Amino acid sequence: MSTLRSLAFGGLWGLWTALFGLAIPLVSIAGSPPAAVRTLSRVWARGVLALLAGVVGLRHRERGREHVHPMPRLIVSNHQSTWETLAALILFPDVAIVAKRELLRIPVMGWYLRHSPMILIDRASAAASLREMTLQSRAALALGRPVLIFPEGTRKAVGEPIEFRRGVEFLYKALGVPVLPVVLDSGRFWGLGGLPERSGVITLSLLEPINPGLSAKDFTRTAQAAMQAEVGAIEKRRVAAPGLSAGWLASPQMPELRP
Repeated sequence: MSTLRSLAFGGLWGLWTALFGLAIPLVSIAGSPPAAVRTLSRVWARGVLALLAGVVGLRHRERGREHVHPMPRLIVSNHQSTWETLAALILFPDVAIVAKRELLRIPVMGWYLRHSPMILIDRASAAASLREMTLQSRAALALGRPVLIFPEGTRKAVGEPIEFRRGVEFLYKALGVPVLPVVLDSGRFWGLGGLPERSGVITLSLLEPINPGLSAKDFTRTAQAAMQAEVGAIEKRRVAAPGLSAGWLASPQMPELRP
């Protein structure tokens, strides 16, 4: 039954995405205004998450919302599945996500990524990517947009230690803004690729912000330690209250976190 639900979700996801492909010519004629593109992207993401809740039975619960006031401008999150990329569009309105340029090849959503715009980097050239990431991040911050980066560089399986790749500490020093660490366990329900695998409740933890001014080494050590500790805390809560993973206790709604 779980496989059938996942396949049904995949089909409906494709149809929902195709509808937004039909909007591309109209938005293009209007000049592809970024604000309108981001609004449509949020509507799309809300629809996908509603399908996840209704078809697969996959929802989320949130902890630590008090840590987003005022909204930190650089967000660092662990990365285990496609879910957090979708959720970020709703949780952090107008977010600029640091993503690999290859994603532009994805039909429909590649167009929305380009015109949002997101911060797209070419991982084949590390030095150039770092410079471009910094310039685009500064431009996004100047427009009041938060910047989200997955500091591990790619999706990692549940249980793997959180280890930042080089470059994140440079971005922290260059931007000089507060950082919001985010920890989630989406990989328990949606693996590294493909479709979601089972129903349940994803835990999303928003941790205490890290202020600017630390050395690059201290920032990395502080952020990694806080996020790794929360990974352990999520697991302890899950073992202590297994019913919280049953899906029926969580709300399918996901409020926007605004500055």
